[in-house]
Amino acid sequence: MHVSRARFLLAILVLTATYLFGAYSARHQLFPFPLLQALKTRATAPEDLYTFDQVGRLASGDQKKAVACPQQTDRTAVLLLLGQSNAGNHGGQRFRSEHGEKVVNFFDGRCYIAASPLLGSDGIGGEYWTQLGNLLLDRGSFDQVVLAPAAVTGSEVSRWGPGGDLNAIMTNTASQLKQRGYLVTHVLWVQGEIDYVKGTTEKDYRDRFVSLVSSLRSHSVAAPVYVAVATKCLGASNGGTRFHSADNAVARAQLALPDPGANLRSGVNSDALLDDLDRYDDCHFGSSGEQKVARAWADLLSSAPEPGPKTEGR
Repeated sequence: MHVSRARFLLAILVLTATYLFGAYSARHQLFPFPLLQALKTRATAPEDLYTFDQVGRLASGDQKKAVACPQQTDRTAVLLLLGQSNAGNHGGQRFRSEHGEKVVNFFDGRCYIAASPLLGSDGIGGEYWTQLGNLLLDRGSFDQVVLAPAAVTGSEVSRWGPGGDLNAIMTNTASQLKQRGYLVTHVLWVQGEIDYVKGTTEKDYRDRFVSLVSSLRSHSVAAPVYVAVATKCLGASNGGTRFHSADNAVARAQLALPDPGANLRSGVNSDALLDDLDRYDDCHFGSSGEQKVARAWADLLSSAPEPGPKTEGR
């Protein structure tokens, strides 16, 4: 009787410890939570429609058909899209190019007509970059838009800098663009939620981000880097927090990073722009949130569009 009671109590302790560790690892994105997220995406994705790379990024899709990559002119925007889930395919609404082959998704040296979900980021849901491309063409800001995504759920800034496990994904994407004859015109960085959760200090975030930018510069990416303010993600199931403070160390770092001398510019502040109804799960952008963010990015890039390289001498 005593043995059975002891075993019962031990089982309760093990289950409690497992639950607490699971909640802690989810909140702080510790192993094995990022791995489990990637596995969940793969497990819930239709096997006959999608394949993924080693870090869970979408690598191919049954509906994705390669097209000829457009030649870059001074009216072509080449956008390198970096960050975590709110930069990836985790939105509540999917979009497709409304301009055919004038808005393309660049991945692994090939181009595809842009449509959610984009190759190069994890997740199989919606994203707002394709809609940004549509808006930039609608407004006449550019004649062509090349979207080159590299986003991974729950990735802290340190993983993207030199020595981080995601640095090669970023630099390889830049190198593949260069090999294809593209020069990046804009780098859009949307990340920070996990660093808020983990309590990254303002100085550490700034130092790690500057190191990331230095890595990009060493790979011939001289384009302006737009730093979004993105720190809000609620709910343990999202790896987020129960409450959010707008005035936090990561947001302060992101607001202070823009520097004309270093070609760092202010990006969209989704923390301030979106309200509760714009996030379908208190973290990721719903349809209204995606539309708002796409318009805000279009406003930024349309106000001072960066001229692309001339075709001569290429």
